[in-house]
Amino acid sequence: MFRRTPLERANEDLAWGRADQWFFAAGACHILAYAFLEIHPCGFVPFGLWPSGADNPGHVYASNGIWAFDHSGWTPEPELLVVSRAAEPHTNYHSRPIHMDLDELCAKHWMRARPEFAHDPWHRAHQYIARFVDPRLASP
Repeated sequence: MFRRTPLERANEDLAWGRADQWFFAAGACHILAYAFLEIHPCGFVPFGLWPSGADNPGHVYASNGIWAFDHSGWTPEPELLVVSRAAEPHTNYHSRPIHMDLDELCAKHWMRARPEFAHDPWHRAHQYIARFVDPRLASP
């Protein structure tokens, strides 16, 4: 549902113009995850969802093993995995941590680096993250 059209893939201005959730769901999930890690550096690491047999992750998110954060906001990690696998059952997604910084991830896994977007997505990611209340801070 969130996939970019061929025209959006070819035209960064069109891709940039998509709604934030769509933008960070397809094409900038890695940017959102690493911006999240800058805001929440303690206990969170980047994770990738690798389709079975693939060399590159199909989705990137941040997690502390309990909570995950991606374009949908804060989600219990098991729920994120169930929903992701159900949305694309043919991929047989496997989650695993990513042990590299954003620049290396982009270079090694053919992901768009920050300078390759129509505008720098870092500030946009920070604004998007700020919309979501950290469930760990919610009173019981």
